Amino acid sequence: MQSKHKPELITASDWLQRLVNVEAGEVRALFWAFSYFFALLCSYYILRPLRDEMGIAGGVENLQWLFTGTFIAMLAMVPLFGWITSRYPHTAFLPLVYVFFIVNLLLFYILFNTEFAIAWIARAFFIWVSVFNLFVVSVFWSFMSDTFSNRQARRLFGFIAAGGTAGALVGPMLTTLLVKPLGTENLLLFSSALLGWALLCIHRLTKWRATQDSSTTLASALPAAPLGGSVLAGIRLVLQSPYLLGIALLMLLFTTLATFLYFQQAQIIRDAFAESTQRTAIFAAIDLSVNTLTVVIQLLLTGRLVRWLGLSWTLALVPLLLGFGFVALALSPVLAVLVVVQVVRRAGNYAIMRPSREMLYVILEREEKYKAKNFIDTAVYRGGDAVSAWIYTGLRGLGLGLSGIAWIAVLLSALWALLAYRLGREQDRLAQARSQSAENNDSGS
Repeated sequence: MQSKHKPELITASDWLQRLVNVEAGEVRALFWAFSYFFALLCSYYILRPLRDEMGIAGGVENLQWLFTGTFIAMLAMVPLFGWITSRYPHTAFLPLVYVFFIVNLLLFYILFNTEFAIAWIARAFFIWVSVFNLFVVSVFWSFMSDTFSNRQARRLFGFIAAGGTAGALVGPMLTTLLVKPLGTENLLLFSSALLGWALLCIHRLTKWRATQDSSTTLASALPAAPLGGSVLAGIRLVLQSPYLLGIALLMLLFTTLATFLYFQQAQIIRDAFAESTQRTAIFAAIDLSVNTLTVVIQLLLTGRLVRWLGLSWTLALVPLLLGFGFVALALSPVLAVLVVVQVVRRAGNYAIMRPSREMLYVILEREEKYKAKNFIDTAVYRGGDAVSAWIYTGLRGLGLGLSGIAWIAVLLSALWALLAYRLGREQDRLAQARSQSAENNDSGS
């Protein structure tokens, strides 16, 4: 008599565990983290085309002042964020940050419908969106590094980052589809609704973390108390820690090389195409290639690269590839080379460098994860943008061409790779020391 066996059903959770190397107890948290980052970047990328339009509405001749205003606003946000985190527990100030931005969006919605001093409102909106982007993404990764352990981060951060890439793809599509039937102002409501979903995700992740044993999630055993410290503690923490100073320098090198390549891109594409529509098409093609390659790497390779290469070499991989890219540009500064280098750099940053860089914070104390990280991700980032733009302009003023600047970028890429490798080694050492300390405390008790 033949036995009948029902075919085994493979659930979505089973597929996810095979794809990401996620453990059964982590699936729910991984979903909420992925969904959180999706909603966050989808919300931003709905606003981004509106921001660029507001930059034009505020006057193209005033763009340099808008960038300056953005940097000043970033500097102002650092002590404000320090004040909030010093007085409220993370379970309170995280929702407070997103409620603040939701209220801001609703205020802009009202202002845009009044048509009162529209040029000034447009300029304020441009600066606000530029601050909003870096700030909420920084807070997101602070929360992720506080939610997952070092071991979990190395396996899961790549897939979580893919949620943001998916949001970055869907957001512009929604803007394109909805801007005509809904109108520009109503897209602000849509964006604020996505931030509301991010609030729900924070709530779910906080509940999940509370259920975890301290041996699985190191931060879960910590009391939900305010971080304390001064409002400028983030700056002080960075200046006092060689490790955090290294991360800040890593950020400066990243922004410098990204700015150099952006300026070279502008010059090469300007010289290659006479018509605006052609330039727009090549920019769109680069974006599509970057986003497609990014999501493939994030889903299939990021977590595995950390396991295969270790954090040190994973962090150094993109700087090394970019160094070879700048060698190619130095030898042949043409459009085809530029497109390949730009796609590899941007996809490598989103898929490999960014998740790996966030892993550097996992082994730090909570105050460093929020205050110091926020200072590096916002003020240092925008400061690096501004300074490197002037450096590039100065190099051009000294008579250096694309090839000469590319050779300088090769040297900076080598320095970036060396620093990234050493920070990865230091993260391994600190993680091992922290694990040993926890074992000693357990044995002592």
